[in-house]
Amino acid sequence: MPCELKEKERMGVINPIFTCQPAGAQYVSIGIKDCIAIVHGGQGCVMFVRLWFSQHFKESFEIASSSLHEDSAVFGGTHRVEQAVDILLMRYPDVKVVPIITTCSTEIIGDDVDGAVAKLNNGLLKEKYAGREVHLIPIHTPSFQGSHVTGYDVAAEAIIKHFAKSGMIPKLNVFTGWQNPGDTHVLKHLLAAMEVPANLIFDNEEFDAPLMPEGNYVAHGSTTIEDLANTGSATATIVLNRYEGGKAAAYLQSKFHIPAVIGPSPIGIRNTDVFLQNVKKITGKAIPKSLVKERGIAIDAITDVAHMFLADKRVAIYGNPDLVIGLAEFCLDLGMKPVLLLLGDENSNYPKDPRIQELQNNVDYDMEIIMNADLWELGDRLQNQGLKLDLILGHSKGRFIAMDYHIPLVRVGFPIYDRAGYYHYATVGYEGARVLAERMANVWFNDMEYTKNKEWLLGMW
Repeated sequence: MPCELKEKERMGVINPIFTCQPAGAQYVSIGIKDCIAIVHGGQGCVMFVRLWFSQHFKESFEIASSSLHEDSAVFGGTHRVEQAVDILLMRYPDVKVVPIITTCSTEIIGDDVDGAVAKLNNGLLKEKYAGREVHLIPIHTPSFQGSHVTGYDVAAEAIIKHFAKSGMIPKLNVFTGWQNPGDTHVLKHLLAAMEVPANLIFDNEEFDAPLMPEGNYVAHGSTTIEDLANTGSATATIVLNRYEGGKAAAYLQSKFHIPAVIGPSPIGIRNTDVFLQNVKKITGKAIPKSLVKERGIAIDAITDVAHMFLADKRVAIYGNPDLVIGLAEFCLDLGMKPVLLLLGDENSNYPKDPRIQELQNNVDYDMEIIMNADLWELGDRLQNQGLKLDLILGHSKGRFIAMDYHIPLVRVGFPIYDRAGYYHYATVGYEGARVLAERMANVWFNDMEYTKNKEWLLGMW
């Protein structure tokens, strides 16, 4: 079979692509307005995740910790949840949403977080914070299974289950998944051009906090409690990323009979076309000429670089699964050859994913898709298995492999901490397709110059 889906053969992880479930849940929490999550575990479970976010966005985010110590590992730590909630509500009078996110340590010792939430709802909140709107939401994300992608999915489902209700003004639910603010901006632009009232869940466009004359702003998302409640009254739900919001969409479909459209991620011209056609089919709104023109501009820009510079380039891609698959589909449309796709977690749904099945049925050259992969898999194939690559697509953690083997790295995904402002760059929509194709070409041009690889073409192009 030219396209083979398989597990990595080693036990253990060397240079991981992914991080843990609580990180994904924390990412969901910072997309909600008036929300500060409490991570029930050691301080490092918050400190390193906040660092991760800050490195990518160059902003500070508010996430709290129950800060467990050694005694809690023996005697239990639910009392730390109760203390953390009380202190958080005292210090932040505007906070209304408090997800309580478990970690590997608290799941292993068996802390009853759901019981602690019930106790707080019936005690502290009624006695000390009577009349104040506070939502405590337990989210179970043991770090010893899954990844930050599954953590995002689990947290999205838990929060939607808590808030969703019927009887509100119907809008179109759009679960954006783990996107950059630049992607969210493009999605809003596409929906506004079609005049579709949409409810973007865990909206992160305002993560880029401004420095204003009256003072600094803390970065936070703009999805409100009303927006979350409104998800139960939607006309339909579109989930852009199958593994980052699919659980929430399935719940809304079963509980409120809201039809769900899962993907595809609108990466590239083809998948953006599908996204807009899905919106048109759901809402009855026409696709305006302005978007047709935008599509034409993107195709023209892609045509300028694809045939001469990108066609037949061999590429490896790693990162979040929906991103990796979407990028692979886009590269195939450009005439490129994705030869290695690295998915950094183990998910029983990958073999059943229709996009992966389509690759297996249609790719006519050797391609590997590795589940539960790490970046050692990429390095090993380059060093020991004769893998030849022209480009690598992925986040900043692959920079040392790219440097060691002198292969251009196109930085895309999360986290990107060694370049400035990449969270502004769109990957989705027609704009994202144009920008991504031009970025790949420019990285390749730079390599042509340094390696003297037909660099004379750049003077004649």
